[in-house]
Amino acid sequence: MKPKILFIMHMPPPVHGAAMMGKYIHDSKIINEAFDCLYINPSASKEIQDVGNINLHKILFIFKNIVSIAKTAIVQSPDLCYFTSTIGGWGIFRDMLVVSILKILRKKIVLHLHNKGAKNFSNKHKISRLAYHIIFKHTKVILLAEQLYDDISAFSSKKDIYYCPNGIPAKITDNEVDSIRNKRQEKAHFLFLSHMLKNKGVWVLLEACKILKEQNKEFKCTFIGKWSEISQESFNEYITKNDLKDYVTGVGAKYGDEKKKYFSEATAFIFPTLYETFGLVLLEAMEYSLPCIGSNEGGIPNIIQNGESGFIVEKNNAKELAKAMQYFVDNPQLSKKMGIKGRNRFLQNFTITQFEHRLKNILSEIIQK
Repeated sequence: MKPKILFIMHMPPPVHGAAMMGKYIHDSKIINEAFDCLYINPSASKEIQDVGNINLHKILFIFKNIVSIAKTAIVQSPDLCYFTSTIGGWGIFRDMLVVSILKILRKKIVLHLHNKGAKNFSNKHKISRLAYHIIFKHTKVILLAEQLYDDISAFSSKKDIYYCPNGIPAKITDNEVDSIRNKRQEKAHFLFLSHMLKNKGVWVLLEACKILKEQNKEFKCTFIGKWSEISQESFNEYITKNDLKDYVTGVGAKYGDEKKKYFSEATAFIFPTLYETFGLVLLEAMEYSLPCIGSNEGGIPNIIQNGESGFIVEKNNAKELAKAMQYFVDNPQLSKKMGIKGRNRFLQNFTITQFEHRLKNILSEIIQK
């Protein structure tokens, strides 16, 4: 008989890294063949801007969701409860309640953390420390990268930690990538793809573009992402004010073949996020053989090999970002070589199949302990 796992995890909507990984797990043949899987989605938000907001509808949903989790744990008696906890905000008290119920029912628990913030939140709100201690005591934890352990080191022992980098489906062949690479222009074309939020580094990248323009560099930078906290109006106002209309374009959200077109035409990918645990979009860019520039944040240094497949820059530092971008402007052939190294790194470490096998092995080990 296969071990039974109750997966309590986020799935789209809204679309974000944790939700996408939840969908990949839900759809995984490797995971579903190895375990008898049960799934409950604890997400109370349908739009990314609603995450973290509280209203009556959400409170009622959370209550019903917790009841559903408890009933399933009692009736189905899983060997392991897998939970993607929201670790860096007031949602920690909801998660404390879920974990406490599962512990009362004597269930084995593993937390898979796709975000961070425990260290800062517990320092700002002392009352939350009790919740963190309850959640992490005698609980196994999966982190996306070793750099993220510091965030929970006050509450969780290293002996309870497992590391499992994310992965995404490999969608394009080597021949397709070769064709794309050969069609790319020599002129630097930078691509940004994420939600249009301040903490994704949108304003920092715009400031870096302004610096490059003032240095008389020839380049293009395309921003892809759903208009949200940063509106199309405020974005275009900055472009007009700084005379960037010949350099910078914001095109809104793009999906499928349209998104593929932008990845194919770009010569480098920029992800100057101010807050991140991993950054799945970097894996997409690497699959398309794009060298990447990312901020020194979360697990990003575990993805980009600094000076090999791209550059790691200090977050919220437009001058340092502009300097890294300038390298790609001035050295198009070297940036191509970096892109090839990035694709090889993706294929060797970050495909969805590799992630599924890593996760399966970790879950099996926890169940057997």
